[in-house]
Order: sequence, then C-alpha cells, then structure tokens
Amino acid sequence: MKITDVQGILMSHPFPEPLRLPFWGGERTILKRDAMLIRVTTDAGLIGYAPGPAHERAALEIREVIRPFLLGRDPRKWASLMFKGNLEMTKTYHAVEIALIDLAAKSEGCAVSELIGGRRRDRIKLYGSAGMYMSPDRFAEEAAAIARLGFTAYKMRPALGPELDLETVRRMREAVGPDVGLMIDAHSWWRMGDRSYSRNMVTDLARAMAAYQPTWLEEPLPPDDHAGYRQLRADRTVPIATGEHEPDEAGFQDLIETGAADFVQMDTCCQGGFAMGRRIFAAIERKGLRFAFHSWGTTLEVLAAAHLGICWPAEVVEWLEYPCYSNSGRPGMYPFPLADEILREPLRIEGGDLIVPNTPGWGVDIDERVIEKYPFIPGPWSFFRIDSPAETVAVTGDHSVKWVETDSTR
Repeated sequence: MKITDVQGILMSHPFPEPLRLPFWGGERTILKRDAMLIRVTTDAGLIGYAPGPAHERAALEIREVIRPFLLGRDPRKWASLMFKGNLEMTKTYHAVEIALIDLAAKSEGCAVSELIGGRRRDRIKLYGSAGMYMSPDRFAEEAAAIARLGFTAYKMRPALGPELDLETVRRMREAVGPDVGLMIDAHSWWRMGDRSYSRNMVTDLARAMAAYQPTWLEEPLPPDDHAGYRQLRADRTVPIATGEHEPDEAGFQDLIETGAADFVQMDTCCQGGFAMGRRIFAAIERKGLRFAFHSWGTTLEVLAAAHLGICWPAEVVEWLEYPCYSNSGRPGMYPFPLADEILREPLRIEGGDLIVPNTPGWGVDIDERVIEKYPFIPGPWSFFRIDSPAETVAVTGDHSVKWVETDSTR
C-alpha cells in the first residue's frame, strides 16, 4: 500500500453577524470558526483521516513539504518514518501522522487505540465546555443546561472583573448543586492589557473561589510563568490546570517535573501528536498528576483524543473536553454545525462518558460533504480589542498559535 495524496483541507463556518462579546478589558469579536480535515489516500483505495491545525500555515506546510515527503511511502510504516523540519512544521507533520495511523489501523482491521498502546477501557469522561463572556445569571443558566445534557462537569470563561467572576462561580455552584464539576478557564485574565489580573489578584480570587470547590482553575497566569504556577499551586487552595499553550515538550516536562499544575492539558492534534502525548502521560503518571485533553474543534478531534486517552487508566488521563456548540437548538456557546456534520453519525455518549468505537480505524464514517458545504474563508477567525493600551490582536487557527498584531483601527 502506497500513499498517493496528502491534503490538509481547510473549512469555515461563517457567522451571519459578528458575535461581539464585551469583557472587563475590551471586546472580543468572533467572525467564523475554522476546521481542518487531513485526508491521506492510497493506491489500495483506503483513506485515512485526522483533524488538523485549522490555519493557513499548516495547510501550506502539508502541501509544500509534508505531502512530497509522504508520497509513495507505506502508511503502515508510520512509526519508522523520520520527518525532519522546524518545530512548528514537525507539529503539523505529527497531525498528519495521525491520519497515517488511521490508515494502518484500517489495514490491520483494528481500532486506532489498539495500534497506539492498546485500549485499557472503552470510555472516557467528558466535560461540557461552553460559557464565554456572559453575565453571572446566564453562566448559571448555561451550567444547569449543560448538566441536564448529562455532562458531569461544565467549563466556562469568565471575564467580568474579580468581583463578578467570583459571583459567577457562586451562582453556578448554586445552580448545579454539589455534584457537578466546575472548570474555570481564566485564559482571558492575562489578555486584558493594563487590566490583566495581577498575580496577587489571582491568588486572592483562587482562595475565594475555593469555597465553591471548582474542579480546577485553568490558566490564571500567563502560560510561560511556570514559577508563578508553582507558587499558586503551593497555596493549595484550588487545583490548577495549564498546558494548552506550551510551545514544546520541554515546557510540558517542566510543568510536570517541577509541580506547576495538578492537571496538565494538551491538544494532541496540534501540539505534538500521539507519541509525544504518550511520553507526557508517562511523566504525569510518575508524578501522580492527572491529564485533561484540550479539544476545541470538531467531533473528529474529540474522538481522536479519546482513542489515545483510553490507552491509559482514568486515574492518569481523566478528562476529555467536549465543546458544546448551540447546534440544533442545544445549549452552548454559538452554532458551529461543521463540528457535528463532519461525522455521519453522532458520537455515542452515555452517563457523561464518550463510548469509544472498537471497529477499524476511528470506528466512524467521515462525511466529506462538509468540504464543499463549508468552503474556507481566509483570515483570522476572532479579534480581541484591548482598551488599554489601545490595540487589536487577531486569533488565527488553534489556541496554541500565537496571536499576531493587526491594525488597531479595525
């Protein structure tokens, strides 16, 4: 079996009107959501799929460098292929490698999970990830709605200032009761320019939030401030989560070895692939920490992470993020129908757990009609307008891609 083509196909779902979300230090505008489907075809008629980094640089790397490297090679030998490139291109290659693993699994007639370590279980715990920049009452309403869907935990993104953020957590806990987990994703607190929360403010807020027993407080400090994370975790007020913005494996290993987090997070499809994920899981297990997948795209991305996660015990790989989009009238942050439509059948979720298929490859059918239905729209998908100092920054691609400055008058 030989590879005959490699594609990184970008797609976009534009919003009918820009979504404007004010926060304590400015306003965020969301124009669209992007996704990438990696497709690898062979002369045997088999096709391998994977979710990819949803940005133009990755598509160019696949077209110009990774495709020529892979043409004519046997995808079943994926583990021995030695691709050489810079750090970011190597991350993109490892996303493509996941499609090779899908091909190899289909050829062997087994599930992907059996080729990457062997499944230890058939399910993984999900948390419903939604809430963005809302009032305390609306956060509480959405938390209760996500819990009614069957998720055992809910993640939100506050950005209202310390007092209202604390009030939001209080109201959410009141709305869902004591048995539903609450994840507080503070990724905006250090993105407010002059109004970004100081380390002392974060420490005080963490201590106050502890009364409501959050499952974790996520990225309350700039991701590269590992010393700050170690100090905050040493306070032992709330569990600390971080990792989805680590630039390389050394960053993850430092988080783990120096005790900077209780929950280490990684997007395996965008930050280094399955082999790197397994090395990180092993280090987490040695240190007695826990892992939680970052997954912010399509249901294919959720499923790919799940196949890796079930190769480890739940005491190590505990949580998988399930982004809740308001498709078909469901509660969630905004509509992103492409995220669901990429699979011909919905994922099987029982009791808040994803049941991972054990049939060949991913165990699902990809619906390629999304490629024509959602043509790619170039440009950033989201903008942050910062009030002080006055500037606008753009978000291109996945979370882990650094921002680029844009015209401040936009």
